[in-house]
Amino acid sequence: MNQSESDSAVRSVELTVLMPCLNEAETLEVCIRKAKHCMESLNVDGEVLIADNGSTDGSQELAQRAGARVVAVKDRGYGAALKGGINAAAGRYIIMADADDSYDFTGLEPFLNKLRDGYDLVMGNRFKGGIKEGAMPPLHRYLGNPVLSFIGRLFFRSPIGDFHCGLRGYSKAAVERMALQTTGMEFASEMVVKASLLKMKIAEVPTTLSPDGRSRPPHLRSWRDGWRHLRFLLMYSPRWLFYYPGLIMMLIGLSLCGLIWFTPLQIGNVKLDIHTMLYAAAMVIVGFQAVLFAIFTKQFAIQEGLLPSDKKMIVISRWLNLERVLSFGLLICAFGVGATIYALIQWSRSNFGELNPQTTMRTVIAAVLALSIGIQLCFAGFFTSILRLRRQ
Repeated sequence: MNQSESDSAVRSVELTVLMPCLNEAETLEVCIRKAKHCMESLNVDGEVLIADNGSTDGSQELAQRAGARVVAVKDRGYGAALKGGINAAAGRYIIMADADDSYDFTGLEPFLNKLRDGYDLVMGNRFKGGIKEGAMPPLHRYLGNPVLSFIGRLFFRSPIGDFHCGLRGYSKAAVERMALQTTGMEFASEMVVKASLLKMKIAEVPTTLSPDGRSRPPHLRSWRDGWRHLRFLLMYSPRWLFYYPGLIMMLIGLSLCGLIWFTPLQIGNVKLDIHTMLYAAAMVIVGFQAVLFAIFTKQFAIQEGLLPSDKKMIVISRWLNLERVLSFGLLICAFGVGATIYALIQWSRSNFGELNPQTTMRTVIAAVLALSIGIQLCFAGFFTSILRLRRQ
């Protein structure tokens, strides 16, 4: 076969069944046989591709003997293995699953049908399809997966009910658009997050999870990998990590400052006075910093291709140019300077001696708060302009 004939053969492959592999000699062959049998029964032109991540138990030879194609991936990690396999896949569509015989490779037809219908990502849902006894630890079944999936749906408005199902399908064109970055177990979350943010067509298929056929413990580490998933979800959502907490802190702090500014606030037997106002002002400053972090993070992530472009962010950044931000910042600083001058006048009336903190501290706290916010806003204007320099 010449080169042109070989290229034509590669392009004609419709489906690649992709399995990441790290020492899966016990179960790899049976998974390959099931996948090949499924494609043959469906009359699908496809291949089984093993993304080997450095196996030392002879998995590579077993895979080749079973009729699979093997690609070696040097970079270690679940996500790294899958990215290497995706890059090497010849199929128009890719269906991936672990090579531990916990997923049913004979039930690929619903995934393929959804992909043929134009869906970009087709996720399995183990909670709808059934989890056999002993297939999933109680910690994962009743806490880890439900909580992380709920957070994913909340943060990214994703329709997916099972964020971490290992059996999923996608078109190669769609996964290339996602520009996936992570190399560990959080790769599974990143795929769903990116598909949701890019507003791709996503579907779910009920699937069954069975106990894996390995005698060794799984590579997954519950708390470590659970934290990595949660950390990833937080880092990819500046709104929930920075903006919403910061906004809530600012609103609470400003409300308290406003209520205590002129006179103490009596609530039953509790009296809120200047000490409470001081903490409230600190809440405003910290909350404002968190809101700024949300803006910086979103702008940086979009520029680096970690997050898709946001029309609202573009409009806001165009309207809030450096000059407008500086104007707002200097205006707030002017209020702070005015309050400081007023406090100095009060001090001068006592010949710069002792003051009554019950009255003067309210003015001083308001002045310091305004100066802090105004100066931060000016610096933030310059910083966001620096972030935009490369794009401009």
